[in-house]
Amino acid sequence: MRAGRAGLQQERAAAEAAPAVQPKAGVRIDARGLTRRVGTATILGDVSLGIEPGEVVGIAGGSGTGKTTLLEALGGVRPADSGTVQFDSVDVYSHLDAFRTALGYVPQDDIIHAELPLRSTLRYSARLRLAASTGAVEIDAAIDDAMRALDMQHRARVRVGALSGGQRKRASIAVELLTKPRVFFLDEPTSGLDPATGAELMQVLRKLAKEEGATVVLTTHSPPDLFLCDRVVFLARGGQLAFEGTPDAALRYFGVMHFSEIYLRLNEATSPEEWSRRFAEQRASLDDGGDVTSAVGSLPQPRPGAGWVRQWLVSTQRTAETMLRNRLTLAILVGSPIAVTAMYALLFQPGAFDLAHPSPTAMIQIGYWVVFASFFFGLTYGLLQICTERAIVSREHMVGLKLGAYLMAKVAVLLPFLVVVNVAMLGVMRLFNRLPPDSMTIYTELWVTLSLLSAAALCLGLLASTAVGNPVQATLALPMLCFPAVLFSGAVLPVHLMGTVGVLISVIQPARWAFEAVGHDMGARDIFAHGGSPLGPPLLASYGDAGLLPTMGYWAWLATFIAVFLAGTYVVLRWRCRVVSR
Repeated sequence: MRAGRAGLQQERAAAEAAPAVQPKAGVRIDARGLTRRVGTATILGDVSLGIEPGEVVGIAGGSGTGKTTLLEALGGVRPADSGTVQFDSVDVYSHLDAFRTALGYVPQDDIIHAELPLRSTLRYSARLRLAASTGAVEIDAAIDDAMRALDMQHRARVRVGALSGGQRKRASIAVELLTKPRVFFLDEPTSGLDPATGAELMQVLRKLAKEEGATVVLTTHSPPDLFLCDRVVFLARGGQLAFEGTPDAALRYFGVMHFSEIYLRLNEATSPEEWSRRFAEQRASLDDGGDVTSAVGSLPQPRPGAGWVRQWLVSTQRTAETMLRNRLTLAILVGSPIAVTAMYALLFQPGAFDLAHPSPTAMIQIGYWVVFASFFFGLTYGLLQICTERAIVSREHMVGLKLGAYLMAKVAVLLPFLVVVNVAMLGVMRLFNRLPPDSMTIYTELWVTLSLLSAAALCLGLLASTAVGNPVQATLALPMLCFPAVLFSGAVLPVHLMGTVGVLISVIQPARWAFEAVGHDMGARDIFAHGGSPLGPPLLASYGDAGLLPTMGYWAWLATFIAVFLAGTYVVLRWRCRVVSR
């Protein structure tokens, strides 16, 4: 351990002894009385501290001590319940919108698309974050500057998912560098990295501070990270400030040789409030590097971002490229409709709709399973779209991404694909005589019905993707959304014969209304009533008034589902990505 500490001291000394580069002016951060409560529990307790321009400051403490809460409070990401934060003597909480777009914030999860090359993902981020008037040359210059600052030029064409863990962290930082912020907040940037990679990333952050003039604040669990910081902040349980000062002063204050021992000291029987009281009493006499007062600053200049239409276009292009570059996703999107349609062709015999010898049971099953396929395709296409991008969209929304533009980009890419899939499925089923030889008008109506159903299912999938916490939960939600569409559609058991609660559930199933619309368009009631099978009339009677609405009536039902599910997705996504105001 002593040798390891000596090595870290040498790294830090080497970094400080590097040729000086005249930095830009940093940001001084002054926090006073930051407090956050959840119910009756205090998770941040009256924290006050100062951070000098161009410093690298590490926030440490045991799990649940409020490190991320303090980080978010300092950056205005989620303001404290009480207290103030100033950047160069300007109150942050009074001007949240201006400051949120002017700082760099990197959460624990990556805020970049793994499927895209590094330069591509940076270009999309730049087009979303920079003003619409920013030209291609300026965008390329911003990208080059960001990659150069992080020594990533040689990885520009590499797919983000193929980068190492440390390089992906750098890529997330590069996204934030595009707008040239003067202050960075990073939530456990070295988490999950091996010691060597973590130390390398910390040196990159020191370079940002010393050469780019950025004030860097980060949370960490790693003791080696702390020795590479200019100052460290230790929190005790309940978010109590146990120490603030230089790394060497921290070791002297707690009377230990290694940072790992500080965590043990903070878990001693001493109450968190006692640690806070002790530090408050000795704070003035600590050798913590002195106090430098910065000049009074000004509000960040307004930075008009891209408009709704530009954001929609850029998001649409990014969604399309992301899907095309992900071979597994593309294989599923293309392969699943082919496989399902092939199974239908093998499962059902031809001629079920022959007017001379119809097969009522086969007609019902064919009609329903065609409907279910359209529902299933739309649902599965939407289920993984948002939960896999939660960190990305949350961060982009914080700096100006309009959630409506983001959602409509998903619809704009996926819905045309579903429309083509429905055309292909109807064409193949008709080619193999699994559907009746009706007119083009009838098939156009069937196609519109199935496309509206696919759109409703897609929006339902997007809603579920927004509501769940991760892709695993989205996968588990698939059968829970499919079973009601099967059981309460009226195909397994006619709605006319369901119990009262079952009828109510069937009303909110898009598949039910599409199933009835398909039966209506194909003239199932007439075939059942006058066909050659004696099963027809009794079977028709069991379906009651199903299929009696005009086609436009069924389309109105499906359009309503689309609007409701899409609006629900927007509301839930806005809640998930909520930007808390003071």
